[in-house]
Amino acid sequence: MNVPSRDELREHLVATMIAGDVATPRQNNLLHYRRMANGDPYYLFGLTFERPWTERDVLAMMAERCGVNPDPTHFYGDDTIDPDLTLDALEAMAARIGKAAADRETVVMATGHPATLMPVYTALGHALAERGCRILTPAAGWSYDAEVGAGTLQRRRIRYHDDMIAALDGDDGRAHHTHDPFPMEAMLAELAANITTSEPSPAEEFGNWPDLAIADHGWAGAAGQAGIDTVGFADCNDPALFAGEVEGRILVTVPLDDGVLPVHYAPLTAFLLSHAGLIA
Repeated sequence: MNVPSRDELREHLVATMIAGDVATPRQNNLLHYRRMANGDPYYLFGLTFERPWTERDVLAMMAERCGVNPDPTHFYGDDTIDPDLTLDALEAMAARIGKAAADRETVVMATGHPATLMPVYTALGHALAERGCRILTPAAGWSYDAEVGAGTLQRRRIRYHDDMIAALDGDDGRAHHTHDPFPMEAMLAELAANITTSEPSPAEEFGNWPDLAIADHGWAGAAGQAGIDTVGFADCNDPALFAGEVEGRILVTVPLDDGVLPVHYAPLTAFLLSHAGLIA
């Protein structure tokens, strides 16, 4: 696996629009910031905030943590993600993942962007499993009716891809995008119930609860809200995880465009694995 240097990865991030000038419309970013500030649950990702967030607060925070344009009068056009902030966060994420590998920690992994980010997660999952980490897979098959627009509900269920990465599958057999925190909440509820009812030994109890969550969207928000060390990815129109990092519920949030072609994330994945000490 070819591991890029920091400078090489910066060039790649900008060239593929994972960072730098990204394709996310500014008006979409501002709409999401407003909805998070207004407490819309879909944009909170399962997080509860201690401080009040105004729309201006969210924009200022996203300019600092993600690198979007800080100008409140910039309403239209595309927006930006600072590639150096992406690289800094990737290095911080890698350090925490490296600790998990060294300590053979218990890990839970999940993505709300399976169509694009799944290869990143599977590479990390296999590398951690090879180092002796336990990858938890609770609540497989758990399902609920997800709102998919205009009051329309569709059945979604938890499925583990590669026997380790949680995502939501539909009746069409495809993995689906989601912001919802409910699946991760169901996974953690099952783990907690098993710990409570099975009366395991202290070692077993410790091993049945995640030390680390690697996730995005509501999967990450719910894990962070539950007090689990959580590292995740977030786009510039998804402010909740960045706000969660500000308030100490999310350990690391990596800013990136989460909707580019999966192949473009390969150098980023190699960089993560290398900095975590999982490949030479």
